Amino acid sequence: MKKLLIVVDMQTDFVTGALGTKEAQAIVPMVAEKIKKAKEDGTDVIFTLDTHEENYLDTQEGKQLPVPHCIKNTEGWMLVPQLRPLAGGCMSVEKPTFGSTRLAHIVGKAGYDEIELIGLCTDICVISNAMILKASVPETPISVDASCCAGVTPESHANALAAMKMCQITITE
Repeated sequence: MKKLLIVVDMQTDFVTGALGTKEAQAIVPMVAEKIKKAKEDGTDVIFTLDTHEENYLDTQEGKQLPVPHCIKNTEGWMLVPQLRPLAGGCMSVEKPTFGSTRLAHIVGKAGYDEIELIGLCTDICVISNAMILKASVPETPISVDASCCAGVTPESHANALAAMKMCQITITE
């Protein structure tokens, strides 16, 4: 069985930087353990990287969320230090906005039997990628481990999990 773990945007700016939260900080150890176990089990791991350029504030997203973050090649753009050693040998996919059709294309071509997502933020990038994947590979079981995700707020995290569940994405803890 060919499995994939997608680690969404576990970058410094979302954990301890410009958009960091205590909830994001709290999941880092569990995310690290999940990645280690996946690699030990032979599961493929892909990291997504929210990636913006210096002109971020001039973009549609930047006008709606005027907080510069994940500017390419800055410390805030990099994976949190605890996960950097675990990224060796894994693919990373840069994405200029919430969801990635490029990721869906890569996943679709690879023919995975199961896909699991973890990371940040549940209510923005995790849900966006989960929904794009569900639309792209509708017969592939997709799950989200809620214990390895955090949202902008606890309430929006819960709302995103409920929305994904309604769209036949399995929510685990």
